[in-house]
Amino acid sequence: MLHKVCLSKQRLMELSLTVGLLLAVLITCRFSAFADTCAALRSDTLRLHVQANSDSIADQTLKLKVRDAVLEQARVLFSAQSDKESAIEIAAHSLLQIQRAAEQVIQQEGSNQQVTVYLTNMYFPTTRYENFTLPAGRYDALRVELGEHQGRNWFCVLYPGLCLPAAEQQETACYPQQQEQQLLEQSSEYEVRFAALEVVQRLAELVRTAKEN
Repeated sequence: MLHKVCLSKQRLMELSLTVGLLLAVLITCRFSAFADTCAALRSDTLRLHVQANSDSIADQTLKLKVRDAVLEQARVLFSAQSDKESAIEIAAHSLLQIQRAAEQVIQQEGSNQQVTVYLTNMYFPTTRYENFTLPAGRYDALRVELGEHQGRNWFCVLYPGLCLPAAEQQETACYPQQQEQQLLEQSSEYEVRFAALEVVQRLAELVRTAKEN
């Protein structure tokens, strides 16, 4: 019993120190402006999230094949979209088309996994890609679930078209606000702030989950 009490006090102290550190960081104008830009960037992003049935080699390979088929559909559907609202509207009207493309791959590979495709708003951790980083937080996302969807996932960005397969789209895709695009292009300079922001967002997600339960 004494051990549990001590452990609880230790966790409380650690949490207090963490909160104190976060408050110290948050009160700086520089971090506040950074957090505001990250919030704007999240608001202007539509992500793609594909989750495999399991972590088996076969299921992970199947996930990547489904991803390729979905991205090919997305190249046609999203390459001409000029704003986030239009991208969301196109996604909402194209769920069945995207699902059928995924199901065709499933059938061709001899699998009977169920495919579920829907729009949602969900939490993502800080995500580092080869040339840019996206901050942690909640994003609108097009989600593709395969089977029991318990395996490792793959995610990228449909709007702006940062992961669409067309080379010309890779070159022209950009965020509507200059500070958002600058954050994307110079994200390697903000690693410490991304880490601090992720702690804040994780705490916010814990509070959100507690309220929902």
